Amino acid sequence: MTRRTNRTEKLDLRLSRTAKQTLQAAATAERKSVSEFVLDSALSEAEERLADRRGFTLDAKSWNAFVAALDTPPRRHARLERLFREPSVFDTKSEP
Repeated sequence: MTRRTNRTEKLDLRLSRTAKQTLQAAATAERKSVSEFVLDSALSEAEERLADRRGFTLDAKSWNAFVAALDTPPRRHARLERLFREPSVFDTKSEP
């Protein structure tokens, strides 16, 4: 059962007549209002798209390898070190 929350925000949407009719038919089939159907569908899709960006699971062996990689000191890169020694285009040039 969907938990009701106080809805204070509004989202407007432009769509074709055919798209609106399709959404109305789908909402009717689910016994929901068009607003409920669109909101539920959009939130479900959004959660699915964001799921892999919120967390991930690893088995013990993979977790240990991941932690070891994070704990490993960074490799030295001569070109990167040289780049950081050079003045940046964002450095202010003091006038004498």
